[in-house]
Amino acid sequence: MSESPGLTRAERRQRTQERILDSARDLFAQHGFERTTIRGVASAAGVDPALVMQYYGSKRELFARAAQVPVPLATPAAEEPADIVEALLSTLGSKLDGLPATTLTMMRSMLTHPEAQRIATETFDRQVEEITAVLSGADAQARAALLICVTVGVTIGHQMLGVEALRGLRPHDITELLRPALHALIGP
Repeated sequence: MSESPGLTRAERRQRTQERILDSARDLFAQHGFERTTIRGVASAAGVDPALVMQYYGSKRELFARAAQVPVPLATPAAEEPADIVEALLSTLGSKLDGLPATTLTMMRSMLTHPEAQRIATETFDRQVEEITAVLSGADAQARAALLICVTVGVTIGHQMLGVEALRGLRPHDITELLRPALHALIGP
């Protein structure tokens, strides 16, 4: 694939990285973690496999980047525990509006493949630490973990399992029902 002639080297590099990441998301979604290969990603992106390795280091790191869903927890706005609840509910609301098929498939990989599960656990652990830093009390880390698990569980129940009682609700209704429970978890 040829790039536009007027681009700087940095812009060409960024476009190539994005193309690789897009190809990786598609292939992980289609084939899961185990059956997706660096060669397959490179071929789909129109680059040499060595370039995929240069930019992402390994299949594990590529999957971790492809599976990243930004969660606005560690922002200056989330300095108070109540801000964390609102950030989680906002993120949950957008997830309940419909995750792309690629994200859903990657979530399935995280639930079924050990390496993908480790990557998801590392991501959740980072989010728990970010929330724990804002909460107080001896059980702050446990409460932070519960906040993450509740929102992930609702996403799975709504988007992947299609729990009927949740499917019939609008995302706003679900977040409003959850708000008091999440506030209870952040504590005093």
